[in-house]
Amino acid sequence: MAEEKLELNNMESDLLSNPKGKAKENLNSYERVFQPCIAEIIGTMFFVFIGCVSVIENVEATGRLQPALVHGLAVAVLVACMAEISGAHFNPPFTIAIYICGGIQLKKALSYLVCQLIGGVLGAGLAKVMTIKENYANAEGAAFTIVKSDDQLMRALFAEMAMTCLITTVVLLAALNAKTKSPLAPFLIGCTVIINVLAGGDISGTCLNPARALGPAVMTGYWTYHWIYWVGPITGGIVAAALVRVLLGDRKTRVLMK
Repeated sequence: MAEEKLELNNMESDLLSNPKGKAKENLNSYERVFQPCIAEIIGTMFFVFIGCVSVIENVEATGRLQPALVHGLAVAVLVACMAEISGAHFNPPFTIAIYICGGIQLKKALSYLVCQLIGGVLGAGLAKVMTIKENYANAEGAAFTIVKSDDQLMRALFAEMAMTCLITTVVLLAALNAKTKSPLAPFLIGCTVIINVLAGGDISGTCLNPARALGPAVMTGYWTYHWIYWVGPITGGIVAAALVRVLLGDRKTRVLMK
């Protein structure tokens, strides 16, 4: 009886880590090591590319709606397509939070972080090639320029932290936590991006992703208050991971009150 229970637990663990039931031993070295990293580069690249273009070519009449919809829908589509290859992180705070919650090993997490930053720079480069030079210059290449003075600093920093905490919590609960895991995860994550951009676009620009901030900064050389878009999102991601690890996670994820 004990052996049957152990076998059942092992099967459940395999299904959670591999939802489509593909045995890990069927993956070759390319699929285990290189393909996920390539997916993180390409996914982040396309997300940053299309996000930057939506800002650079945005027309005044649409306001924040165009960038909000583009960023949110891009996330939803890319997550739906690439989740079974790499987990579709495309964002350093997500990777850090997933690592804290035990969803990825440290070595792979570090490689994902590097790949995401590379993808961010490549995506911003594609946006520069595609867009009209005048529009690109007017929008500073979609770099985050909304914070102009120290008076805005704390509001913007808190906004980046709080909004990243929200979306990271959605990611962890909808895509990682076994009790709340949902096939609607891409839709839920994309909707949360749209909500955040509509709510906080005028306060911080709603970056929530250091890779999204880094690419345009490298392409344009605009580094004013750039650190906000690292410290805020990463702090928010860590807070979200703590919420799931301590309060919201299932027994496998939660570290207290099991």
